[in-house]
Amino acid sequence: MTAKTAKDYIALALDNTGDADVLKGFIVDTAEYVGVYKLGLEQFTRFGPKILDSVRGADRKIFLDLKFHDIPNTVEKAVRAACEHGADYLTIHTQGGVEMMIAASVATARAAHRPKILGVTLLTSIDQTMLNGDLGVPLPTGKYVLHLAQKAVIAGIDGLVCSAADLEMIKPAIPHDFDIVTPGIRPAGADADDQKRVATPEWAVKNGATLLVIGRPITGAASPKKAAEDIAKRVESAL
Repeated sequence: MTAKTAKDYIALALDNTGDADVLKGFIVDTAEYVGVYKLGLEQFTRFGPKILDSVRGADRKIFLDLKFHDIPNTVEKAVRAACEHGADYLTIHTQGGVEMMIAASVATARAAHRPKILGVTLLTSIDQTMLNGDLGVPLPTGKYVLHLAQKAVIAGIDGLVCSAADLEMIKPAIPHDFDIVTPGIRPAGADADDQKRVATPEWAVKNGATLLVIGRPITGAASPKKAAEDIAKRVESAL
């Protein structure tokens, strides 16, 4: 297996534009330093499956971040349909439960191109106050994420999406070959925007993240290419 390079750790979130040409421009500008492109619910709904051709054309991996969360039968069928788009990563909510996660994994078994199923633990926009007050979960965020991670392991999915802040707690509880995807990544000194739990690229890689989701620090920069290059250098320093 070829050793991972810095770009293989970087997933650029293309969530900061409603213009397909601008989105495609981000891919062209940054493909030298980015190995994965993440398209979320808004872009997939707005542009449809054809927008994925822009990632295919750059010969980069597709991260289809639709965060399925429904009854097991519906999620199984949705994942099966998503497999037809050739995505390399698909997301589901671990809060949907073990049966739902198993259904998602089963749906990939006969796919011509099998994506990795990643379980979203706790969104990085949810902090301790929101978890306890709004959601009524009487646990510290770390312990709740650990609980969800353990359920994901039982379900046999391929990896997790979690805040870098939770890496230290969950690492001992998951298989060594689990993918660990960390959103909320910000270079030192960057604006946290609407993220409540953030970390630097270097810190996340050193603490076990296998893929970093980075959006506005690149797409909102004066030069997305230069911003992507800078983050790639930061990742390289941590390898």
